Amino acid sequence: MADLTDQVIIITGASSGIGEATAQLLAEEGARVVLAARREERLNELRDEIEADGGTALVVPTDVTDREAVGHLVDTAHDTYGQVDVLVNNAGIMPLSMMAKTHEEEWEQMVDVNIKGVLHGIGAVLPIMKEQGHGHVVNISSVAGRRVFPGGAVYCGTKFFVTALSEGMRNELSKQHNIRVTSIEPGAVATELTHTITDEDILESFEGMEMEPLASIDIAESILYAISAPNRVNVEEVLVMPREQAM
Repeated sequence: MADLTDQVIIITGASSGIGEATAQLLAEEGARVVLAARREERLNELRDEIEADGGTALVVPTDVTDREAVGHLVDTAHDTYGQVDVLVNNAGIMPLSMMAKTHEEEWEQMVDVNIKGVLHGIGAVLPIMKEQGHGHVVNISSVAGRRVFPGGAVYCGTKFFVTALSEGMRNELSKQHNIRVTSIEPGAVATELTHTITDEDILESFEGMEMEPLASIDIAESILYAISAPNRVNVEEVLVMPREQAM
């Protein structure tokens, strides 16, 4: 495994769930983590926890739907540490709903966060990674980027985009620019992701489900595996499912 000591790793959606667990784990491995999300108070608490454990963390409050804000995030990381080694594009929302209910505002929010937010991060880091001659972009997709289910048409569409984008990026960037690209595809994870769901039928369908979901640390460890692989290795996709999840 490659040593992550002093690598600079930007993590979006770092205020909870997968982002928070990833920041803690990578900081334990010696990385300098840059914490991005809208909830500054949560980020500050996470930074304090990391620093209390001997790690290094920088807080940059960021709305990934704002391209200028994401540019500021990346510039701040680069200005502070002189490099950007890894971007973990983790921020995402999942307000599932049946298409017939036409929750168009929620559809647009998913496009803004899950698609445009990912592109904003990529657009900001690529010039730096090309200039320094190396880098790694980790895009958090989903099993929903492989399989479509009722209530998930738009959400799945955004994650299919992320999966396809990741493959295209790897084909264009890995050989020519030494920029590795990984798509991480979790199944059900116990996070705040379901808190954005307003469709009562979807929420009712979740009731009574007997399945132990993944923990955020399970996905964090998958990210660690991908970014700590030797430079000759590009871990292109990692699908991580709960043992009991069929879809």
